[in-house]
This record gives sequence, structure tokens and C-alpha cells, in this order.
Amino acid sequence: MKKRDRKGFTLVEIMIVVAIIGLLAAIAIPNFVTARATAASNACLANLRQIDSAIQMFQIDTGAWPTALANLSPYLRNVPTVDGDSNAYTLVAASGSVPAYASCGVHGNVAGQ
Repeated sequence: MKKRDRKGFTLVEIMIVVAIIGLLAAIAIPNFVTARATAASNACLANLRQIDSAIQMFQIDTGAWPTALANLSPYLRNVPTVDGDSNAYTLVAASGSVPAYASCGVHGNVAGQ
């Protein structure tokens, strides 16, 4: 019998490594997508809370509810955005006994708001 002196990997070894990498990717990618969506939703909730605080301060100072996000500029350093979309947040004006509140056009009503 001849002894093989070739160095390198066999086709079976390479196929096993590719299968393991594919399995790890199949597990990791959905978790990454979910984590990214959760982070965006949490950022949106934080922005809505910031806008809500500005709405409350506006109402305390003026005795009226704001009619547009632009009215909140003295209370916000800058109006928050969602993924660069400056029109993502809208101010729903007060009506009757319902005070003014902010809404996110990208994530809808975020839980906890």
C-alpha cells in the first residue's frame, strides 16, 4: 500500500464545515433580525415618551395643547426621527377630554404608550 503524502482537506471534511456554518447562520440570522426590530421599537417608545414630556410641559406653560410638533421646539432639542424619516411622528391634536398625544407612523402604537 502506498502512503499518501498529500496535504489538505477531503471533500467530506469541507462539506461538514459548510454544513456547520450553514446551521449556525440559520440559528443566528433570525435572532439578529428580531433583536434589530426590538431595538427599533424600543427607540420609538423612548422617542414617544420624550415627545409626550414636551407636550405636557407645553400644556403646563401655555395652558393649551400643542397643535403641531413644531410648537414643541422650545421643549425638544430636535424632533426625533425614525430611521431618518422626519415625518414619522405626528401630533394628534386634543379633542374633547382626550389630550394631545404623539403617534409613530412607522411602528404604529408601540406597546406601553
